[in-house]
Amino acid sequence: MKVLVIGGGGREHAICVALSKSPKVDHIWCAPGNGGIASVAECIDLKATDIEGVVAFAKANKPDLVMVAPDDPLALGMVDALEEAGMRAFGPRKNAAVIEGSKSFAKDLMQKYHIPTAGYAVFENSADAIAYIKAQGAPIVVKADGLALGKGVTVAETEEEAIDAVKDAIDGGAFGGAGARVVIEEFLTGPEVSVLAFVDGKTLKTMPSAQDHKRVYDHDKGPNTGGMGAFSPSRFYTEEIAAQCMETIFKPTVEAMAKEGRPFKGVLYFGLMLTPKGPKVIEYNARFGDPETQAVLSRLDSDLYDIFNAVIDEKLDEIDIKWSDSAACCVCMASGGYPKAYEKGKKIDGLDAVRDSFVYHAGTKLQNGDLVTSGGRVLGVTAVAPTLDEAIVKAYADVKKIHFDGAHYRTDIGVKP
Repeated sequence: MKVLVIGGGGREHAICVALSKSPKVDHIWCAPGNGGIASVAECIDLKATDIEGVVAFAKANKPDLVMVAPDDPLALGMVDALEEAGMRAFGPRKNAAVIEGSKSFAKDLMQKYHIPTAGYAVFENSADAIAYIKAQGAPIVVKADGLALGKGVTVAETEEEAIDAVKDAIDGGAFGGAGARVVIEEFLTGPEVSVLAFVDGKTLKTMPSAQDHKRVYDHDKGPNTGGMGAFSPSRFYTEEIAAQCMETIFKPTVEAMAKEGRPFKGVLYFGLMLTPKGPKVIEYNARFGDPETQAVLSRLDSDLYDIFNAVIDEKLDEIDIKWSDSAACCVCMASGGYPKAYEKGKKIDGLDAVRDSFVYHAGTKLQNGDLVTSGGRVLGVTAVAPTLDEAIVKAYADVKKIHFDGAHYRTDIGVKP
């Protein structure tokens, strides 16, 4: 079987590696792919958002399945376009991907169906938003309504910081059209947990829990990024909490989307806060999270190709998905300056010295025979071990073997509560 994977980051590398383990898959294309993905897939020079180009490639090469991984092409309707062209496509259609593409849609959905989340208000006018912030006080959370590469969220510790975030988004156009509307939320406290789930429109099967680290610096300092590392499982996500989330959050969300005429098929990501008043939803993603995917898929013992087909055929209830009892830690190595301005083209050395981890490539490319940096997040060094503490030690031991100019990484992945 032939599979086309859309995307070119660490998440897509993890997906391609998992698919390559299937005895049913004999060829993988990845568009656009990257320097690491090239070792397991044929990279195609197409942007992930080039719907016409992807459809044309699929028509010409006839993959048995197309897996659309990133948020942007999902929100633009790539799955719809592929299905209209007669292709088997994995991922939510445009009208379901809106659960991530519009935070105000997601908040309104949760309010309508009584799914626990933070209190909120939505604004398109900065003056009204600022008045609301002054009335609520700080700490408070400001989110760009649309897709902003994981960087559209400001957890403001002061009113001034929140006001600046509103002005940047609405008046300054910091996130383009994605920030023309903002959602301002109540500040929640408690451990954060990420739970990804395969969903076929009616049946939901969760993956092992994980925890992401969004801030660029140790101790959760600095601006939000697309994620500086992740580990699995969470130290706080007990069987009792999982059962509570299934009944109050997971199942109600899938049922709500179906009732709204937006059946969700693909991977649904639940970003949760385990508050003193119980689990609440911080955000939804309409796809595998990054870098959680690197940690979670490293623990998959079932055939990912079979799972994708079960979702497409709405037969998820007929398969048993197995996961290892091990733990995984993924440490992201980023370019200096990320998530703000950073330089590309830095030669990467030391990968051949890595022994106990798998290195997923996020922002790399081959240039004149050398592997060089080509993005903000460059590598995801991921170790699997019987315990989380062992996985953390292994991952960091291998991180220290890898070098490129300006390399930056957090030193507390998996350590912080």
